[in-house]
Amino acid sequence: MSNEAIRVTAHGPNGPQDGEQPPPERDASKEAADTVMSAFGGVRGMIDITLPGLVYIVTFNITHQVAASAWAALALCAVFVVVRLLRRETIQHAFSGVFGVGISAWFAMKTGKAEDFYLPGLLWNVGYCAAFAVSALVRWPMIGIMLGPITGEMFTWRKQNPGRLAAYTRATWAWAVIMGLKPVVLFPLWAAGQVSLLGWLKVALGIPPMLLAMYVTWRILLTAPPPIKAVVEDDEEEPGK
Repeated sequence: MSNEAIRVTAHGPNGPQDGEQPPPERDASKEAADTVMSAFGGVRGMIDITLPGLVYIVTFNITHQVAASAWAALALCAVFVVVRLLRRETIQHAFSGVFGVGISAWFAMKTGKAEDFYLPGLLWNVGYCAAFAVSALVRWPMIGIMLGPITGEMFTWRKQNPGRLAAYTRATWAWAVIMGLKPVVLFPLWAAGQVSLLGWLKVALGIPPMLLAMYVTWRILLTAPPPIKAVVEDDEEEPGK
């Protein structure tokens, strides 16, 4: 009979693997903190998300046509996907960009209002900031959920690593606050129909807040306790043993 047992080991001086030299605790914390950028797609992922909006507003300022601007943004997203496929890279973030821009383009062409291209993104922004805040309140911080599988700790931080739970909670609140500033600034411009200013500010507020939130998260995790790895093993046992 096969029984699945979960063995928890500390990735540090208290729980080295056989034959391994245990790294210093700070090194383990730094290694875990460095996963922040990769979890959000890195610089390339942020570019994939930001550039289509830039192409949209530039095209609209030139043509003053919603459909042409929307199709230009979609075409750029398609190019990103093709390039990643040719280079055999993950298309997760590029595909997310296609999906998001596709919804925005459809919405803008449906209403005929250029500013509505940005409305789905603003609503999404509000939604995930609310989700981050709620997850922190119920002690299931979103940053921990996202980074746990990457660091190998899964959800050991919830019960066995209170210091890390506190760090993930602080980082999640940081994301909710920092990213929540974008809709506060942009929604009034959307309501006023200020398409050009809305578009340029949307691009300007694309990467910098994310980089700030990532940096704050990195700093918080750098001083947090190292992750406790969760290792899944299969113990093969004969019946009756």
